[in-house]
Amino acid sequence: MQSAQSPHILVVDDAPEDIRGLIQALRTQPWQVTLATTAQQGYQRAQLLVPDLILLDVRMPGMDGFALCRLLQELPRARETPVLFLTSASSPEERLEGLNHGAVDYILKTCEPAELLARVRIHLRLSRRAALPDPVTDPTPNRDEVVLRAAMRLIGKRLADTFTLEEIAAGVGTYDKRLSAIFRERLGMTVFAWIREERLRRSRELLTETTLGMQEIAENIGFRSACNFTTAFRERLGVTPSQFRKAAKEGAVAEAAHRGR
Repeated sequence: MQSAQSPHILVVDDAPEDIRGLIQALRTQPWQVTLATTAQQGYQRAQLLVPDLILLDVRMPGMDGFALCRLLQELPRARETPVLFLTSASSPEERLEGLNHGAVDYILKTCEPAELLARVRIHLRLSRRAALPDPVTDPTPNRDEVVLRAAMRLIGKRLADTFTLEEIAAGVGTYDKRLSAIFRERLGMTVFAWIREERLRRSRELLTETTLGMQEIAENIGFRSACNFTTAFRERLGVTPSQFRKAAKEGAVAEAAHRGR
């Protein structure tokens, strides 16, 4: 018997017939179960319905489950919703990618219905969404803003990696020309210009907050060598990384001395 207070489960899977037994098991519980058969449909229903938990497939045509999970992380109405991957994608790399992008659990489709129900119950119980402000009061960003935030977050997590525009776009459920247009319209720069700025911003943090050497910093933020990093840093900021670090350290010492008076 369902009520208005029954937990709402959204299942996103392009081949629901493959998990018919699991869906039937979910429907034996006092839960509302809604099905979406594409990632795009899942995005729309997550935004509209604000479910209490999302079961998400990984391998879907068009936009995959990882891309959808990244977009959901940028939606005020959905970012606190527990996402559990329910998938046949079983490699360790896929499991780690799913968990690193915000999912709270990773379940294989071969699991027994009883195991799925137990995991769903656990995450519904752990979820503290009821204690959060009403998500309806949060401003809802439009799709371009969500894609921009998701792309920036994805790039920020992978600054050391080399990837193409097409790979970034696919990672947030869009295509390369649209992603380029979004960055130009919203930020006034290309995707790769923003990546360069973000790498240099991160380098300033590493220079002031760590004792890492120049080669280590270069590798951490995606430059091929300390020489390339130093050249880019000096062109952008007018000083070398070493000079910047020295000035930052001297400034911190002076501030500490002033406070000690």
